[in-house]
Amino acid sequence: MALVFPLSLKGQIQTLEKVKFLALGDSYTIGQNVEISSRWPVQLTDSLRAKGIACDGPRIVAMTGWRTDNLKAAIENANLPNTYNLVALLIGVNNYYQGRTVESYIPEFSNLLDVAIELAGGNKSHVFVVSIPDYGYTPFGMSNQLTITAGINAFNAANKSISDAKGVTYINITDISRQGLVQPDLVASDGLHPSGKMYTEWVKVMLDHLTIQEVVTATDIKESSSIKIYPNPAQDSMTIENLPESEKNFQIIFRNGISQTVLHTGIITQNRKTSINIKNLTPGTYFYELSGSAILKTGKLVKQ
Repeated sequence: MALVFPLSLKGQIQTLEKVKFLALGDSYTIGQNVEISSRWPVQLTDSLRAKGIACDGPRIVAMTGWRTDNLKAAIENANLPNTYNLVALLIGVNNYYQGRTVESYIPEFSNLLDVAIELAGGNKSHVFVVSIPDYGYTPFGMSNQLTITAGINAFNAANKSISDAKGVTYINITDISRQGLVQPDLVASDGLHPSGKMYTEWVKVMLDHLTIQEVVTATDIKESSSIKIYPNPAQDSMTIENLPESEKNFQIIFRNGISQTVLHTGIITQNRKTSINIKNLTPGTYFYELSGSAILKTGKLVKQ
């Protein structure tokens, strides 16, 4: 799934439009029984920021116990704009738990997915559906696991079929939820909902399916796409070449996998080339953001 966000120009400098993320759902989206920072929409946003991608805080429209009809009513009452460039939909567990049929779920889910696409400005490539977790693999549901699993499978078959028919990316996290009994730390303290650790695993799967691509216009190519950062992997230093002639002062930020800034240094150059000392970075993978008066280049660096 490629999410392409338009670029605006400040002179001949690219600036990446912020990700405006809307997450629609129920207890799994609001993160029942976990800290706000552990909710998967928050973790996903933090992970994108760690990659140097500018993001607004996620807008979450979700509540524990909501069915498809509850979510639809909440969306209508929220008067949401159709300007989000990333929209997620995860809904259906309470339809099953509260005794609603798959047959009644299908048209309601289909309608909600249409609404999600509308909220993404009509761009279905900016929408993704998350499968329903299987709570049969929790202390709460283990005594009725076979029945619950069969029900969740039926609802997921329905929402995947609808997603595929509409051309919307479908992300399966159900298999991860079925590790809840063999890995108890994946379940929250209430014995039912996912823990922050499980949500982290969900986000890893999501990031395998979501790609942010910059749009480069002809006027950007000479100054921006020609920037070279090497070597990669690197040991003690990295070189930056072909910095824009229109600016003299730059900065580069390195963040680790949990969005913490580990190195932030200014760059002054007179010849469009400079060297960055990374000797003190611990070996591992980092995400960098090179900027002048705006973001010029983002990427991943492996420190050996």
